[in-house]
Amino acid sequence: MPRRVVVTGLGAISPNGIGKKKFWQNTCSGISGIDRISSFDPTDLSCQIAGEVQDFDPLEYFSETDLKKLSRSVPLAIAASKEALHDSAIDLTQFNEEDFESLGVIVGTGGAGFDFSEKQFEIFFSDRKNKISPYAISNSLVGMLSSEISMYFGLQGRSHVISNGCTSSTDAIGYSFNTIRSGQEDWVLTGGVESCVTPAMMIGFERMRVNPTRYNNDPTRGSRPFNLDRDGFVLSEGSWMLILEDLEHANRRDAPIYGEVLGYGSTCDAYHRVAIMPNGKQSSRALYLALKDAKVNKDQVDYINFHGTSTIVNDKVETLAVKNLFNSLSQKIPVSSTKSMIGHPQGASGALGVTVSLLSLYNNFLTPTINQESPDPECDLDYTPNIGREKKLSIAISNCISFGSKNSALVLGKFSK
Repeated sequence: MPRRVVVTGLGAISPNGIGKKKFWQNTCSGISGIDRISSFDPTDLSCQIAGEVQDFDPLEYFSETDLKKLSRSVPLAIAASKEALHDSAIDLTQFNEEDFESLGVIVGTGGAGFDFSEKQFEIFFSDRKNKISPYAISNSLVGMLSSEISMYFGLQGRSHVISNGCTSSTDAIGYSFNTIRSGQEDWVLTGGVESCVTPAMMIGFERMRVNPTRYNNDPTRGSRPFNLDRDGFVLSEGSWMLILEDLEHANRRDAPIYGEVLGYGSTCDAYHRVAIMPNGKQSSRALYLALKDAKVNKDQVDYINFHGTSTIVNDKVETLAVKNLFNSLSQKIPVSSTKSMIGHPQGASGALGVTVSLLSLYNNFLTPTINQESPDPECDLDYTPNIGREKKLSIAISNCISFGSKNSALVLGKFSK
């Protein structure tokens, strides 16, 4: 019989709040973390805003020498992981060899080492080739991210990275869920991280014309999912990490429980490198497969955390996908986009959505979609506009859509014995 999988710890390093408590408070209050880019001079960019994690000090986790060898994503992930472990009442100082060998890392990211790689290429194309880091190759590999987390905490279980664009951390959590459910592992440190607010990434997205250009002087209004005047996503960074655990294992150590992972579904449009299939069919099917896996009926769903990027196509197609699956029920299910407050953290999007969905279930509270000013007639669901509200919740879905035609969803439930 499949085992029940619960979430026993959460960690959040977000543009709108460092630490789970601050992140949740600000998200409930509709506080944005989007501002003018401060990590480099964005003057020459058409979009000069992003969701950066301000007041984060990586020197709390690594020496200055070590930081020269690492992408910013590593200390972001370490900080969120450290909080998740502590939140789950896991004391590594009390671990024996068997404990360290039992706990693994499965993390999702779109690229992980963008900033580090850019710096190395800059050196390569200058006259300073002899200054390239000896870690230029190893630490540009996306797979090194989980290794860095494992090495930092001494965790000797499996150490894997899932890199599927924007669905990366949804898939990492889904993979972790199935690994525990099947009995292969008792617990996993999982989630997502991204640190992609860099000059080259911003220019790349500028060339794709997917970033907003009208809000450089009013940054907090730049991410505006479902609005008629939306014109692109705001790039952001951050890390959201979780402890997934077999229920019996969690009970044996009297761990806190935020909620339960019930089902996972994933599909591919097989349509385009960056565009979304206009009919939303495969996005609907990913939601359907997740509900089927969870053995949850459509009329039991109380909330959906949308991918909700603020692009013209995504918001319309995601709305259509939900309407096609839930039919008339779609008008009764509140949804929201957390990206309205923090921007789009790419591969960390799923971990963000799962964290918000779990805290919503735990606290019976719907977080808002801010900047709802001019509704798009084609986006006609209850997006929890501007102000959050209390609501008794039992079942939630975290939904993600990615470049490469990928769609993934997780069904989460309020924990009950």
